[in-house]
Amino acid sequence: MIAFIGGGNMAEALISGMKQAGSKEEVIVSEPRQERCRELERLYGVTCATGNADAAKKAGIIVLAVKPQQMDEVVAEIAPHVDGKKTIVSIAAGITIQYYVDRLKTDRVVRVMPNMGALKGESMSVLSFCDCFGDADTNRVKEIFMSSGVAICLPEKHMDAVTALSGSGPAFIALFIECMIEAGVSLGLSRDDATVLALQTLRGTTEVLDGGPAPGKLIEMVRSPGGTTAEGLSTFEDKDLAGVVRAALEAAARRSKELAK
Repeated sequence: MIAFIGGGNMAEALISGMKQAGSKEEVIVSEPRQERCRELERLYGVTCATGNADAAKKAGIIVLAVKPQQMDEVVAEIAPHVDGKKTIVSIAAGITIQYYVDRLKTDRVVRVMPNMGALKGESMSVLSFCDCFGDADTNRVKEIFMSSGVAICLPEKHMDAVTALSGSGPAFIALFIECMIEAGVSLGLSRDDATVLALQTLRGTTEVLDGGPAPGKLIEMVRSPGGTTAEGLSTFEDKDLAGVVRAALEAAARRSKELAK
């Protein structure tokens, strides 16, 4: 059985992905909002626990899907019901594997950074495992996240960078799209038309780049000397877009490190 501690958007996206992939895993969810519990039961056929301890007691894999600020309280609740046979999977930003090992009677801890693409089955999830996992156990955990998108494994030392790039990335990309829409409106387009243009341009560009040319090559394919694209790109260069993006990711990675403390 897999327990989800927390029934928010990310937990729902993972549960939905598992169900759509035909997973036979039994799922139990601990969620304090009773209305939300009933909704998850109705939509996905999961069982709702009476509390975090109840869910942890029954499950072999415990997915901690709560905010980092709530983790101390949640870990204290489940600790009496966790032993060395149970696997802890954390999707909380900034919290290290060692944090859980120090507080729970198990070394079987997986740190994961998924992202909001899971809501559409297009998540980018990065998993860090301790050395105590065999292939079968590793694959069972990976399947939870592969059902909602792409999942890769990396050493935990990279997790702050991963958090900045793919964890926070959807918000950064959404901000850029929002800015494009607003700029389109200022140029005389209706908001609806500007939104369609921006979103479809994003979709098309990612499709071309997926397995296709490198981003720099695509830029050269679109840019012609003295043309409109070149003029716009020169403005980005003058404003140091690359430096702004780098600074934003460095700030997000720094905050991830701070959360670990």
